[in-house]
Amino acid sequence: MVAYKSNELVPSSEFAKKFGSYLTQIKEHSVDKLAILKNNKVEAVLISKDEYEMMSELLKLVESKELLASIKSGLKDIENSKTYPIDELWDKLDD
Repeated sequence: MVAYKSNELVPSSEFAKKFGSYLTQIKEHSVDKLAILKNNKVEAVLISKDEYEMMSELLKLVESKELLASIKSGLKDIENSKTYPIDELWDKLDD
């Protein structure tokens, strides 16, 4: 769970009124993130464009590594003859 500092929590009504000043805080990195509250619950988080792009690239990297690991596992199964003919596989899935 992400922790928020008190200066990073903003009620949605206040956020709407002072959007420009909160955007400036994010752009100038005076806060890392702003959690927008609705009925005292975090509903959204505002981060900088740079932070978002970095997170997006990291997610792609993680997903690529997971895909590569899955492919390597599949190739290892083929090498170790841990595969099934497609008809047999469909029968196993029906069980």
